[in-house]
Amino acid sequence: MLLVYATSVLAAGDYVALRRQMVQQDIRARGISDKAVLRAMGKVPRHELVSPAYRSSAYADHPLPIGEGQTISQPYVVALMTEALELKPHERVLEIGTGSGYQAAVLAEIVREVYTIEIRPGLAARAGKALKGLGYGNVSIKNADGYFGWKEKAPFDAIIITAFANHIPPALIEQLRPGGRLILPLGNTTFHQTLTLARKKKNGEVELRMMGGVSFVPMVGKVQGNQPGL
Repeated sequence: MLLVYATSVLAAGDYVALRRQMVQQDIRARGISDKAVLRAMGKVPRHELVSPAYRSSAYADHPLPIGEGQTISQPYVVALMTEALELKPHERVLEIGTGSGYQAAVLAEIVREVYTIEIRPGLAARAGKALKGLGYGNVSIKNADGYFGWKEKAPFDAIIITAFANHIPPALIEQLRPGGRLILPLGNTTFHQTLTLARKKKNGEVELRMMGGVSFVPMVGKVQGNQPGL
């Protein structure tokens, strides 16, 4: 089926109305109840983080292309993954896969500090510029391979991986504080993965909980040459 996206420019008030509708119909109505998550989803201007050609579709509940074979995630999935991390205002979060910067912006509305890594220089530069322009001063971005995390800024209270992998990178488990949470699409196929929540116990062991099927683009870099670790 061929999808055709409108390219008309909407008024600021139209975007606000569409965002409110997205939160009510596609997020709250589907079971997301965390007030901080709902507030963040209702505040972040998703249309500012997609190309002008897709802005009129920015609040539809599906992914949109952002260039270089990547996508901005479906709003419901962003809300679902964020809620699953049970974030608190004082916490520090690491994101692997900055993409458009949308997930980082949602996190930045909830927690004290967000660190985000993007392996593609072009996307990292665009996201950094966009996030700065939107006033997210509590987001730090780095162009690097997210497989190795951000050791200098560890430990993190939570880690979110926004691309699928067939295992959890060991460095990310190491950089997660005891009691911390990590969420990612875990799997081996391009068309279907399992959204997986990992909790690091005080003894260093990791407990996994499967949350259902999702579809993400693959994580690239070192992860592609490594064997499953967990």
